[in-house]
Amino acid sequence: MGKYNRVLLKLSGEALMGNDSYGINPSILSSYAMQVKEVAELGVEVGIVIGGGNIFRGLSGLSKGVDRVKGDQMGMLATVINSLGLQSAIESVGGKAKVFTATKMEPIGELYTKAKVLEAFKQGFVAIIAGGTGNPFFTTDTASALRGVEIEAQALLKGTRVDGVYTADPEKDPSAIKYDELTFNEAYEKRLKVMDLTAFTMCSENNLPIVVFDMNTEGNLKKLVLGEKIGTLVRN
Repeated sequence: MGKYNRVLLKLSGEALMGNDSYGINPSILSSYAMQVKEVAELGVEVGIVIGGGNIFRGLSGLSKGVDRVKGDQMGMLATVINSLGLQSAIESVGGKAKVFTATKMEPIGELYTKAKVLEAFKQGFVAIIAGGTGNPFFTTDTASALRGVEIEAQALLKGTRVDGVYTADPEKDPSAIKYDELTFNEAYEKRLKVMDLTAFTMCSENNLPIVVFDMNTEGNLKKLVLGEKIGTLVRN
């Protein structure tokens, strides 16, 4: 075994688009599925939370006249669509995955509880936890921090299109410098956008390290769980 035995993997909805402008890019989805299956076969227990920004983002609905609560609920449903897509992709490459939802949604997925997820891990399943926290006004960043703490993950791995945390957005500023490691306090003081503040505080208070890395480069997830220095590590 490598560095981690149990992780919470946070996947960006936007990253699922690849170079498309909307929806789920089949090649990105397939790549994610293969990478997750690969680490699960190493014996790593993997919980996954996916965003829904590739389909709908609650806050963006406000400008279109959508009520914030209903907008956030639409966003939660978008995460369920992404979760079902990832489950299907993992199964299509020979892996095992179960979808758990924050609110009752049988037969789409089982209602989430920590005990159910831990039992799924024992049976060799990847646990995809959909629907955010089940409450409006909370992001999927916060959901991933909450679920990571709940299932006692050793780290929250935030898979994005960028290979770590930078002094500025590297997609907009070519002179941005990457950090290899940061403390939670340093990231807060420098106002670096690692995760939203609620999620960030929850990880810090519960001593859950965050690793921000490029999930769109195949093989990175495996390298990371085996202990290779990939991305940016944020910890107390």
